[in-house]
Amino acid sequence: MGKLTRRTFIRAGAVSLGLPMLDAMLPEKSNAGMKTDGGIPSRMVLIHRPLGTYHPFLVPEKSGPDYAPTRYLKPLQAHRKNLTLISGISHKGYPNSHHTESAMFTGVSPEGLARADDIHNTISMDQLTSEKIGHLTRVPSLTLNTANCASLSWNRKGVPVPWERSKANLFKKLFIDGTPDEIAREIKRLEHGRSILDGMRNQLKSLGASLGSADRERLELLASSIREAEKMLLQDEAWVSKPKPRVEATVRQFEQSQHWIESQQQWYGLIHLALQTDSTRVVVLGLGEQGQQNIPDLSIGHHDASHHGKDPAKIEQFARYEEKEYQTFAGFLDKLSATTEAGKPLLDSTQVLMASSLGDASAHSSDNLPVFLAGGGFKHKGHLAFDQKNNYQLSNLYVRMLQKMGIETQKFGASTGILGDLG
Repeated sequence: MGKLTRRTFIRAGAVSLGLPMLDAMLPEKSNAGMKTDGGIPSRMVLIHRPLGTYHPFLVPEKSGPDYAPTRYLKPLQAHRKNLTLISGISHKGYPNSHHTESAMFTGVSPEGLARADDIHNTISMDQLTSEKIGHLTRVPSLTLNTANCASLSWNRKGVPVPWERSKANLFKKLFIDGTPDEIAREIKRLEHGRSILDGMRNQLKSLGASLGSADRERLELLASSIREAEKMLLQDEAWVSKPKPRVEATVRQFEQSQHWIESQQQWYGLIHLALQTDSTRVVVLGLGEQGQQNIPDLSIGHHDASHHGKDPAKIEQFARYEEKEYQTFAGFLDKLSATTEAGKPLLDSTQVLMASSLGDASAHSSDNLPVFLAGGGFKHKGHLAFDQKNNYQLSNLYVRMLQKMGIETQKFGASTGILGDLG
């Protein structure tokens, strides 16, 4: 096996790409879119909330459609017939830790979460869906994150997908056209980018012949990233000269807000516009921990409140954070319900999953996660209750969601079957 310096690059034109750390660089001793029946596109929105929930204010005593709404469910009652709260469900066997959010939408087996700094992840269901239908829209998928938290979106090689944090930048990307000169420059940039990737791919192939198996695996990971970049370039080329959809909103409406409630509303508004204009059909949104600044009835931080230790005063503070989040979520469902496509509400063709990777944040528990599923043409159950002590496998729900998107699969993540209760 050949030796390489740690400063080895592959080059194409004036561009250099640094290689990942390979065994051959180490000292010797270190080497060991489918559509619905009516022809309307199916869409998927995945939302992650941190810090779990306070279950007594969320989970009704009674299962089925005739439950008595709890404190947290009251803001969502307008969507009662198109919404299911699922209790007694989780990624079974996950460690009691914050870093499980990295696997929230991949459902990777617990062995993949050995350590927070060494996660062996698998593809997330948004990216699996995007592989199948992403070519049908200007943007294959949107990965949005409101805070510097763990990635929620992962490609087929288990590499995190970059996320967008700026609402203004996202609005410009989706709805503001460039000038003719800017479009011409963009086309040239895309053409140049593809030629660079062609050159790098050939060099990778030749370099791999002289390396050991572990290094070839690392290079294949890099090559996979290049192939994904090529697909994105091709898709960008196809769309760059096509006019972007016109919307009544302006970029100023999505500038940075000082209030996290308003900021969440802005994110939901952008997602609604993206779906309404069919700019994308797959979205992941990560909500961060919130602050009490400028909110009169909040006196301690979100994280502090979530670790309440059963202190009634902290529980009440935590409940106020959660109520506001459920209210903004209800507002998002309002938007989807009020928007029609071929005479039907947009919510009917958009499956919306809202969940947290923690059940009880005060105990860092990964069991009994708060999971909502709305819209999407499912036969909703009101409150679908599973065993609180022996949880149902969350990935089984994911299999059903993927099937509803037209993806033919019987397995996803650590699934053990398919949740058939939702039709």
